[in-house]
Amino acid sequence: MIELADMIRELRKQLTAAPADGDGEVVRFELGPVEVEASIAVTREAGGDAKVRLWVVDARANGKYAHAETQRVTLTLTPKAVPADGSSPRTVLITGGEVDGER
Repeated sequence: MIELADMIRELRKQLTAAPADGDGEVVRFELGPVEVEASIAVTREAGGDAKVRLWVVDARANGKYAHAETQRVTLTLTPKAVPADGSSPRTVLITGGEVDGER
């Protein structure tokens, strides 16, 4: 099983690597909203430090979570690049430099 936060963390790592993958290419893509759909199992741990956890569930494993609430969720994420100098976040371009007239 993987926690929802871990899935989003991995997605962030891959989206961070994507711009460099196409460096020098003629065709570039502006990174727009990213939709992620997943089946989520909600579990609650007992004890003094009880937590509610969200787990990404493989469709084939739903039977294993009969004791947990399962929901289908869609997240829409809008990635932004945050410059190290603290200036305003900007849209991410997947590959190369800006071309005249490109938005």
